Amino acid sequence: MTEIEIGRAKRGRRAYSFDDIAIVPSRRTRDPEEVSTAWQIDAYRFDLPILAAPMDSVMSPASAIALGQYGGLGVLNLEGLWTRYEDPVPLLEEISTLDEVAAVERMQEVYSTPIQAELITERLRQVRDAGVTVAGALSPQRTKEFAKTVVDAGVDMFVIRGTTVSAEHVSGQAEPLNLKEFIYELDVPVIVGGCATHQAAVHLMRTGAAGVLVGFGGGAAHTTRAVLGVSVPMASAVADVAAARRDYMDESGGRYVHVIADGSIGRSGDIAKAIACGADAVMIGSPLARATDAPGGGFHWGAEAHHENLPRGERVAIGTVGTLEEILFGPSRVADGTMNLIGALRRSMATTGYTELKEFQRIEVVVQ
Repeated sequence: MTEIEIGRAKRGRRAYSFDDIAIVPSRRTRDPEEVSTAWQIDAYRFDLPILAAPMDSVMSPASAIALGQYGGLGVLNLEGLWTRYEDPVPLLEEISTLDEVAAVERMQEVYSTPIQAELITERLRQVRDAGVTVAGALSPQRTKEFAKTVVDAGVDMFVIRGTTVSAEHVSGQAEPLNLKEFIYELDVPVIVGGCATHQAAVHLMRTGAAGVLVGFGGGAAHTTRAVLGVSVPMASAVADVAAARRDYMDESGGRYVHVIADGSIGRSGDIAKAIACGADAVMIGSPLARATDAPGGGFHWGAEAHHENLPRGERVAIGTVGTLEEILFGPSRVADGTMNLIGALRRSMATTGYTELKEFQRIEVVVQ
């Protein structure tokens, strides 16, 4: 790919966000009712290509169960308030009332309470007892400490999620997590990320992960770009990692690793564009945090917002637009792509003549 000269000593290639691209209609159209949005990872099949981001403003055990019953996958944040407190509801309500000046300091204080292994077990049991697929997420820093607790609790899918996750973390302070060894020893499929480049994705795929999360510095509640200067536009990142999936299939003799776009997906059109760029599914936060029944109460934040040393996220007031069911399936009362996400995806696929997500990955896109 042609590089652009930034200055005489530095060159860089042009990368594109979802806002920079558009899907091109084809010669054929379909009825939206004939479209399937189902996908499968490992032994688990889902009717919706939607994973809920493991964030306290997005997922509680109750909302994870509801999303699972609708056909998606709710991923619980196993380092959040639900695993630190018996009843975190009053604290969630307090966070939604904090003024901007006090928010970060108070959230750091609230999240300083230690994680309790027995609460991890209890929260995952609640989801399992409801009969839906059970998924929980830990950061790479906490994975070794709590992995056995999570697996013993009966998790179906283990998510290792950070701002960025590498297969080759180097540390002089502590023994790093050996992803390949860790995943090999587990009896459950692992989704790991984020990553944003072809090379990093191939290395993560070689660890044996069932899926990789694509995203770095994006998301409505992140300020990683402003604080660290690190970010990669998502359309290019997803397309690069989709190419890594193809190359790894050749290298491994046909092993398919799922690509999950995670970041900068705020509206229904972004979901369609992510799949058009090669994603198998998307992990979303802010669209689901807008649900009236979301635990954030109209606010949205991630773990970065209360980091003890270097917060690089915000508690964002995003408001509410409807119930979780309405956000997923409509009817929509707005024309901005924040409601009826699945209906919009179906119509996008039908308008371009595709009935399966795998086929839709091949749709033509243009740079606007």
